[in-house]
Amino acid sequence: DGEVIGVTTAIVSTTGGSIGIGFSVQSNLAKKIVAQLQDFGETRRGWLGVRIQSVNDELAEALGMDQAMGALVAEVTAGGPAEDAGLEAGDVIIKFDGKDVEEMRDLPRLVADTAVDKAVRVVVFRKGKTQTFKVTIGLLDEEAVSASAAPPSDSTDKPASATELGSVGLTLQPLSEAARKEFGIADEVTGVVISAVDPDGSAAEKGVQPGDVIVEVGQEPVTSTDEVETRVTEAKEAGRKSVLFLIQNKGDLRFVPLALAED
Repeated sequence: DGEVIGVTTAIVSTTGGSIGIGFSVQSNLAKKIVAQLQDFGETRRGWLGVRIQSVNDELAEALGMDQAMGALVAEVTAGGPAEDAGLEAGDVIIKFDGKDVEEMRDLPRLVADTAVDKAVRVVVFRKGKTQTFKVTIGLLDEEAVSASAAPPSDSTDKPASATELGSVGLTLQPLSEAARKEFGIADEVTGVVISAVDPDGSAAEKGVQPGDVIVEVGQEPVTSTDEVETRVTEAKEAGRKSVLFLIQNKGDLRFVPLALAED
């Protein structure tokens, strides 16, 4: 008897018949799926409850990491396993259940292959130090759909209360009721709104748009233009080449390292 090394999942066909090229999954994965179907009547995938992004060299420098690695947590799902365990936006997951997370794409596979309700150790890099959290993995609901906020306006007019932040190519204004209405920003969002973006600046290169909201600068929350200016000034005085912004756009959060222009 031969050893089963894979199970066919798809076959290339342009006419309805096989042309001899197939795609398969490994037998150990197939065994897991069969066992789940036998035990639960459905497949069960692990869920951590985070939205992540890649860590490139520029992000690593802004985060204070020695090298680019791991998965940067851009957002933590309310009530999810990660939040319950104490993980936060800005954490970089570098080890999951004893396995290194060399790059972002490693983490979804590791989480999905973890048994639901299993308690695992997650090691993160947070503000210059590593910390370990114990996370109980949840069940992924593949039908769940997260709602997005209304799209921001394309307006680039500078309001009277605007503050120029030339070092990163942004114009800012307080997140007033008028600004919320103009840019379609939800009431629960806090921070400072970007009213204009210098097309030749660092922010424009990273896809930052008018109507985006700055939630954090240097991994510290901001609620006023003065606080943003202070964080940027502190980064420049510390000799940093860039400063890390947490920006909300259309309901999604992402970390954006913005290069600081030289005086």
